[in-house]
Amino acid sequence: MQNILAAIRTMVTLIFLLYASWSDYKTREVSNNVWILFAPPAFTLTFLELLFYNPSLLYLYGLCFALTSAFAITLFYLGGFGGADAKALMCLALALPFFPKNLLTPLSGKISIISQNFLPFTVFSNSVIIAAATAIYIFIRNIVWHKKSGTSLFGGSHQKESFWRKILVLITGYKVPIKKLKEKWHYYPLEDVKEKSENELQRKLIVMLNEKEREAVVERLAKAIENGKIQDMVWASPGLPMLIFITAGLITALLFGDFVWMFVSFLFR
Repeated sequence: MQNILAAIRTMVTLIFLLYASWSDYKTREVSNNVWILFAPPAFTLTFLELLFYNPSLLYLYGLCFALTSAFAITLFYLGGFGGADAKALMCLALALPFFPKNLLTPLSGKISIISQNFLPFTVFSNSVIIAAATAIYIFIRNIVWHKKSGTSLFGGSHQKESFWRKILVLITGYKVPIKKLKEKWHYYPLEDVKEKSENELQRKLIVMLNEKEREAVVERLAKAIENGKIQDMVWASPGLPMLIFITAGLITALLFGDFVWMFVSFLFR
């Protein structure tokens, strides 16, 4: 019966996170109803399983939820997380506070101490590593595009931008036609234009854009392209939601293990 409860908790968690990820990708919004429906069964199933089979772990369950909630809320207020991301981690702490070792053994063959006692933190660290991997992909894509097209990555006034600003743009976005930026609202411009005079236009790279400013920036870029002042290829970020990486972090944690622990173990063999 314990294994059945653990299997149900794991499946329920995956179903809710996959749906939330899909919703976040399609609309960039996740209804609060998702978390309202997810949290009660997550808590009930976990609490009953621990109460009947491992009552000594109830205190650790409460500690895991408290630490995960504090971490998620802190990241949210620091701007590192969206509201849905924070709620996802908190619900994950309710449903899967510990690695379901009775059900699964990761391909790495080892379950880290963190995964055994605070699985949401392993999920988060895995998600950050996966997100970093996408940055490597975007960087390589930009270099390949540059070599194939023979076009400068940072021409004109972009050349005056700082080295680190250019690097941030290179790993978070790529050049797209203005039409795509208009049609795909989840793309965010990574550059803006400003008219210094009637015949002089200044382009600047931006790495943090307020969502409320998006349309105004896109309109300025479109007007500059229409007037022939800049080419029809502008820097933009696809803006993949963190919730997708959190879901990927959970799947990889269950199937492969704790990436950070694997790396540290490799270093200290």
